[in-house]
Amino acid sequence: MPSLINSKDQLLRERAASVIPGGMWGHMATRYLGSAYPQFFERADGCRVWDVDGHEYIDLMCSWGPNILGHHHQAVEEAAARQRRLGDAMNGPGEVLVELAELLVKTVAHADWAMLQKNGTDATTACVTIARAGTGRRKVLVARGSYHGAVPWCTPSLAGVTAEDRAHLIHFDYNDVASLEAAVEQAGNDLAAVVVTAFRHDIARDQELPTAAFAKRARELTTAADAALIVDDVRAGFRIDLAGSWEPLGVRPDLSAFSKAIANGYPLAAIAGTDRFREAATKVYVTGSFWYGAVAMAAAIATISTLRDTDAVTHMTQAGDRLRSGLDAAAKKHGLSLRQTGPVSMPMVLFDGDAEFKLANAFCSAALREGAYFHPRHNMFLSAAHTSKDIDLALQAADAGMAAAAQVA
Repeated sequence: MPSLINSKDQLLRERAASVIPGGMWGHMATRYLGSAYPQFFERADGCRVWDVDGHEYIDLMCSWGPNILGHHHQAVEEAAARQRRLGDAMNGPGEVLVELAELLVKTVAHADWAMLQKNGTDATTACVTIARAGTGRRKVLVARGSYHGAVPWCTPSLAGVTAEDRAHLIHFDYNDVASLEAAVEQAGNDLAAVVVTAFRHDIARDQELPTAAFAKRARELTTAADAALIVDDVRAGFRIDLAGSWEPLGVRPDLSAFSKAIANGYPLAAIAGTDRFREAATKVYVTGSFWYGAVAMAAAIATISTLRDTDAVTHMTQAGDRLRSGLDAAAKKHGLSLRQTGPVSMPMVLFDGDAEFKLANAFCSAALREGAYFHPRHNMFLSAAHTSKDIDLALQAADAGMAAAAQVA
């Protein structure tokens, strides 16, 4: 891949710097990744993306999760186009709102009802609000380091956040039953909810799948306190189990939040809840001018239906197994040691002894030049569009990345 110096990407960065604070905001700002990463993209298709300078990459981030069937999936695009011709943001929702809510109730194991939003932060925040309305209590338990969105109660940044914004949060350690029990005891009679991510996916550290003991104890404690167990399924939803990411553990939450993959790239989020919190959900005021947009809802119906009908979860798991085995082999070939953690369909790859991420950065930069878009510190995502051939091409690029990392080691 040619240098980004004097490229269209660089020119766009310079233009952006004059009209956007810092040139870019949020998790897609590539200043955190290094100069090898392009900031701007021209197009995407299947499991590939092209930057504005025309370089093609196998996409191992899938837009940071939203693309689960692959960019421009035919059934999703056709459904969205049909609805777009009828209308999108109208004076009220389209018929697809009811159809999607029915599909979510049918698909998500614990769901008696559903409400729709636009992004994951909307959904997690609404879950917390509904839990407080339904219990009449204030305390919300969250795991240290867990990411639940980008508003004051949960953002990882403290800029602009007051102590009052987080006055009723109590922290525990993910997968630590004793820590959770202590937090519940601290909350006492004021416990509104326990919020947990589907698996531990903190940035720049090994991922952790929830243990059955931890999940079941979280359910027991919230049931005993008549509080809400909230599973934040924004990142993992529909990639582990269509019925909910904790369904394989035999644990069903009271409320869960979905976004990212729900509509294959169209902006949408959802809450799924039990009858215990149905009345509370009618009392809170949550809304947005674009929350009723029908196009994304039509896309979500097509997405969930396709995931169900094609057994896409199994396909992504098989692709993840292939990638994980290939990366292990490539690392050993070059004398390196990897830690691959979390669900294989959402791979997290870290190098042993790489506290400053020098090996990871070298690996990713070299792989990027060979046409594979890996991330050095964040879990990645696979889609149903990744074929065995695509994984093998990514592994060829990874081999060059491992060689570069070995030079740094």
